[in-house]
Amino acid sequence: MALMTWTFSPEPVDRPESAALRRDYYGDVAGRYWNRPATEAEIDEGLKDDGAELLTPPTGRFLVARYGGVPAGCGGFRLLDAERAELTRIYLRPAFRGRGGVGPLLSALEADARALGARRMVLDTRLDLVEARAAYVRHGYGEIPAYSSGPYSQIWYGKDL
Repeated sequence: MALMTWTFSPEPVDRPESAALRRDYYGDVAGRYWNRPATEAEIDEGLKDDGAELLTPPTGRFLVARYGGVPAGCGGFRLLDAERAELTRIYLRPAFRGRGGVGPLLSALEADARALGARRMVLDTRLDLVEARAAYVRHGYGEIPAYSSGPYSQIWYGKDL
């Protein structure tokens, strides 16, 4: 049996694998918020004008995570200013959770943000996403004052790069 490993590659957000992962991500977080599965129409609406075009150099990056070559997750960041990058769309498909992918994904995104000049990574999230919040804390993110507002911005984290 071949050793299963994680790999991360920058990819345009509109490529089929990237788009499918973004849909899965949105379906997961929206479904949790609404406490029911998100419909295809709701996912379409949520992804419309979501700013994903900023997740490409020089304003950001989007990575596809593969486990054993299979698309398993994604993550991105966008530069907020000359020193801060905002982490976004961190997602592992349920079948790939618990396989050690979150840490390497965050590390890859942090390295890419440093390469684009960021000195700090920040993020906002919802209080109900407890697994994500625990993962951020486990990987060195600490709670910070609010830097953004919106209906889904309930807690903020940051980490020096």
